[in-house]
Amino acid sequence: MSRPAPSVVTPDGLVVCLRPITDDAPWIAAWRDLGHRALVDNLFYDPDYARPASAVFGQGVQLALVGDRAPEEPGLRLVAVWPVRIRRWRWGLPVSLVMGWMHDFGVFGAPLLDGAEPGRALDALFLGLSRLLGPRLMLTHVPTAGPFADLLWGRLAAGRLRHARFWPQERAFLDLAGRDAAARAAYLAHLSSRKQRKLRQAWDRLSTDGPIAFETIRDPAALPAALDDYIALEGAGWKGARGTAIAGDAAQTRMMRDLVLRFGARGGARIDRLRQNGRTLAALVSFVTREQVWTLKISYAAAAAKHSPGALAFQRLTQAIAADPALTTADSCAPPHYPLPETFWTGRLPLAHILVESRSGDPLFALAVRLERGRAEANRCLRAWRDRLRRFLPGG
Repeated sequence: MSRPAPSVVTPDGLVVCLRPITDDAPWIAAWRDLGHRALVDNLFYDPDYARPASAVFGQGVQLALVGDRAPEEPGLRLVAVWPVRIRRWRWGLPVSLVMGWMHDFGVFGAPLLDGAEPGRALDALFLGLSRLLGPRLMLTHVPTAGPFADLLWGRLAAGRLRHARFWPQERAFLDLAGRDAAARAAYLAHLSSRKQRKLRQAWDRLSTDGPIAFETIRDPAALPAALDDYIALEGAGWKGARGTAIAGDAAQTRMMRDLVLRFGARGGARIDRLRQNGRTLAALVSFVTREQVWTLKISYAAAAAKHSPGALAFQRLTQAIAADPALTTADSCAPPHYPLPETFWTGRLPLAHILVESRSGDPLFALAVRLERGRAEANRCLRAWRDRLRRFLPGG
């Protein structure tokens, strides 16, 4: 007989445990239900995203589950889900750290928390993980403003828990909340007259070779072919030349196809593209959770690059989102200072890694802070050196 997996029961009766990410787990339905009522959406921690991604990026990842009973029991109601990985040598020393799961295709790390009782859910998550895995946790790529941040700062203050921020950054974000139809339609009015003129000229120049159509594919039957078209477009461009295109990695290709199939079946995948004479000039692959769009991938035809097809496609994607009353926000999922989305979207999403000590205390917390600061500074210096080197290399 196998031993039961370890778990922690909180003083108010919630059960916290760790489980692997699998396709056939009995708690998938409860996990999906939590996503529909979460305090903050997180595409990357949705079961239809996390399960395909775990096949590529999930080695050593476990699901921290918080519910009203053990996850194998019928009738489970989850109040928190957080995929985590334990790092035992992050700083070159045997100082362990529980980190929120992040990877190249997963760049937002707020745990899924029950919107009705987010404080209770977060408290249980922190308590359970400190007893199951260790005294220090790292929340990765979490927002430092907004509902989740307000909750986090409040709970940390209430518990007098030490914490420290690292890797602060911002990325382009589209926020249409509170705007009426007229304001949504006028969202891009912030673009300068010079920028608007350049975009019109680029469209006109592209149009000399034939009419251009902007289309949005959401039909589940049409999405696989549209994704293959995107993969081919990306592979033929600069990402293909650098060896970073999806087409060059069979596992990533399978993952993307699985993601599009899963989200497409529930109406949550879209591919927006510019087409001309039967060929694609630019395409964007996005996913939708509740009222939010997550723009994950963009590519354009290298032959048309001088006419800015990527910018034209992003402009029309923005207009399409603004025209859809069911959508309120959009995350660019882009690196900081990435000019394309920052040109069109005025909002910024502030993010950081947050190191937190447990309620039972952490005698090595101050050391962990110093080590992480040193790691961050070393990484910053390495990037600066790499950027300087590129400027001196041919084609840099």
